[in-house]
Amino acid sequence: MFNVTGLVAGYGQSEVIHQLDLSAATGEIVAVMGRNGMGKTTFFKSLMGILTCRAGKVEVAGVDVAKLPPFERVARGIAYVPQGRMIFSTLTVLENIKTGLPKAARGRVPAEIFDLFPVLYDMRDRRGGNLSGGQQQQLAIARALVTNPKVLLLDEPTEGIQPSIIKDIARSLKEIRDLRQLTIIVSEQVLSFTMEIADRLLVIEKGRFVHEDGRDEVDIAKISGYLSV
Repeated sequence: MFNVTGLVAGYGQSEVIHQLDLSAATGEIVAVMGRNGMGKTTFFKSLMGILTCRAGKVEVAGVDVAKLPPFERVARGIAYVPQGRMIFSTLTVLENIKTGLPKAARGRVPAEIFDLFPVLYDMRDRRGGNLSGGQQQQLAIARALVTNPKVLLLDEPTEGIQPSIIKDIARSLKEIRDLRQLTIIVSEQVLSFTMEIADRLLVIEKGRFVHEDGRDEVDIAKISGYLSV
């Protein structure tokens, strides 16, 4: 479903992402782990087209989108929840979700979105800026889901969120994957969250993948070593 080959990206004269390869099957959750400054967000921005790919392919269901602008990547099936969530603070919850709706939806939010995130239904008329960090994260995921993606990219979804809400988000992501057979790629530093949701874990270090484990053979000590400062 999702295949990245030889991806190179960076800023100005600086190359940050060096020939990265990543593949993920339909319904698979893959975690990209690493400390701050190791290239996670740069990698995700290049997958979404916010940052131009200097080389390589980004394929969704066999179609290379590496040269397409972000809005066309959305049309091809990629949805992105950025670090910091970036919801519209002055819009209501319902209005925020509707910003992600395709034209064919005619302004109607699918009922399953509120089944997945009942708190958003309860707060649908509340401004996004008045939600807690965890509620904003759920809102950002909901907004991404209404685009009907094949691949969901989540950049640091647990950042600034209390542990009880992190568990809710983990449960929701597994539900979403099972319900829609979505491919989910998540960047993260919290190993306990990753172990809860991921089928496979990769570690990024200075723009290169340096370690990979399947869920059943995770070397926790080794991955923790990469994550420690």
